[in-house]
Amino acid sequence: MVRRVVTGVSASGKPVIVSDGEPPRTLQYTHTPGFARSLVWNTEAPAVPSADPTDTLKSFVPGPGETIALTVTFPPVSVYADPSWDPVAAAGEQLEATPGLAELFEPDNPGMHTTPTVDYGVVLSGEIVLDLDGGETATLGPGDLIVQNATRHAWRNLTTEPATVFFVLIGAGGTA
Repeated sequence: MVRRVVTGVSASGKPVIVSDGEPPRTLQYTHTPGFARSLVWNTEAPAVPSADPTDTLKSFVPGPGETIALTVTFPPVSVYADPSWDPVAAAGEQLEATPGLAELFEPDNPGMHTTPTVDYGVVLSGEIVLDLDGGETATLGPGDLIVQNATRHAWRNLTTEPATVFFVLIGAGGTA
């Protein structure tokens, strides 16, 4: 079974998890045992194939209709508690490595950020916690999927092992 966690905004304006479970359009094929398909989410946008543009990417926050696909490996929480960890140097490195995105992280609430994007995420290894501004959380493991709908959130690795997630960020024209 594929797990899909979808975020949204409540009537009161708080980020919430609106769906947590198997995608509604999931099919276990009868004539090809073991073959399965799940339509996790879809958006309309005019994507155009191109040569490798990664060297010229200026912002890690895509504009409306643009996409960015990336993997992120989150270290265990113990890394941030180690006395040798330098948050100022780490923030500078993030600003250099992920322009546009790094500026969206809130200095007074580490890890929290909001992007004007719809993001698809797949946990490749480890365990990661999606922490929403409204207090809801979802613990995700290998194979779990996330649809992050421009809500204020943070990713927390509360384990002792790294967690790797594959994300596709799609620039959104507004929020739901």
